Amino acid sequence: MNKINIAPILDIAVEAGQGILKVYHDPAQDFRITSKKDNSPLTAADQVAHEIIMKGLTSLHPDIPVLSEEGADIPYEIRKDWPVYWCVDPLDGTKEFISRNGEFTVNIALMVNNEPVMGVIYSPVLNVIYYGSLEEGSFKMIPGADPERIFVSKETSNWKAIGSRSHADPEEEEVLKEFPVTDKLSIGSSLKFCFIAEGKAHIYYRKGPTMEWDTAAGQAIAVSAGAIMLNNLKEKFCYNKPALLNPGFFCYRS
Repeated sequence: MNKINIAPILDIAVEAGQGILKVYHDPAQDFRITSKKDNSPLTAADQVAHEIIMKGLTSLHPDIPVLSEEGADIPYEIRKDWPVYWCVDPLDGTKEFISRNGEFTVNIALMVNNEPVMGVIYSPVLNVIYYGSLEEGSFKMIPGADPERIFVSKETSNWKAIGSRSHADPEEEEVLKEFPVTDKLSIGSSLKFCFIAEGKAHIYYRKGPTMEWDTAAGQAIAVSAGAIMLNNLKEKFCYNKPALLNPGFFCYRS
């Protein structure tokens, strides 16, 4: 596979984010909230972002298939042999979007041999992009400005645990006692991975269910900044499974 230029992928993420904001800031917009098969919410903004990303990625790389949350009905028999594909969540943090707290993101990951090797996360409300690749490291950037290289914290004590604003689980508290956690943060969407990547937090443990597109871009960015990503058995975190539901996981500074 030829090396992928990340710059146009950043542009696609920003374009999708701006599409989301048009819905978010429209006073006449009721978001047209419906429910998916798993009863999770779906809004007009999810669909807008999905269409922008699909058009952008397929135009740039027509040979690379796309696995997107809003187009996930691809049989395992078709996708199991994909050597390279995109794993996309057009609007991560739909509950945050609906509650208007601004903590939602656009997630795009490049998968090679079922491993996230490049990730892009754009926060439309914060207007900040996090991106990274295993080859180049991880960066934070305001669109149009110069990027800043980011790294995980090397702190060995007084860790900050970061967790979900919408999916907190009391049992996670018990597991975190294994680590030198003295403080906690809560934030929505894949921004949790970004906080690990830039050293604002030290561990993200999630017991409850997520989907592969919820974690792929965040894992690429966090790992490229020096983090470790393991499943809840502290084994390698796997993608492109027959069922796209993730087990629990740890993401923490190495």
